[in-house]
Amino acid sequence: MLDGADHRDLVIVRRAAYDRELRRTHIPVALLSDGTDIEALAPPPAAAAGTFIAMAAAPGRVTGPARMIRDPAGARIEPGEILVAPTTDPGWTPLFLTARGLVTEVGAPLAHGPTVAREYGIPAVIGVRDATRKIQTGQVITIDGAAGTVTIENDHHDRCADHQRPPS
Repeated sequence: MLDGADHRDLVIVRRAAYDRELRRTHIPVALLSDGTDIEALAPPPAAAAGTFIAMAAAPGRVTGPARMIRDPAGARIEPGEILVAPTTDPGWTPLFLTARGLVTEVGAPLAHGPTVAREYGIPAVIGVRDATRKIQTGQVITIDGAAGTVTIENDHHDRCADHQRPPS
């Protein structure tokens, strides 16, 4: 801009890319330089129907209703619920106090979510492809943080947030 060049077209292109990224509902593990999500190119690991195979992150096995949360601001989780999120950072920590377990779409063993889960003694499975789309609030799930599996125990919302809660 200092040289007087007109950069309006470049700004339009970059703003469109920025807006497209804001609408992204899936956080890719890795992207190629052209924006291709590598994970979308690879077939998911073979598993029984209703079971996802991902990365073991914090040991333990629990069953409970899922609580899918995309943003921790103003979110709440009831005792016994398993937190399902795209990813976590320090802003999610208050939810870990109540969560019975953690499932994320993205993460690494030393990332925030698995580290805090281990510190709090709750099982965690990370890298569960499309977890926030395939697991819905109220579905009863079982996570095995040592094996890296998440199993949907039911396919309906009989324990949804707006309905009766399971006993603690």
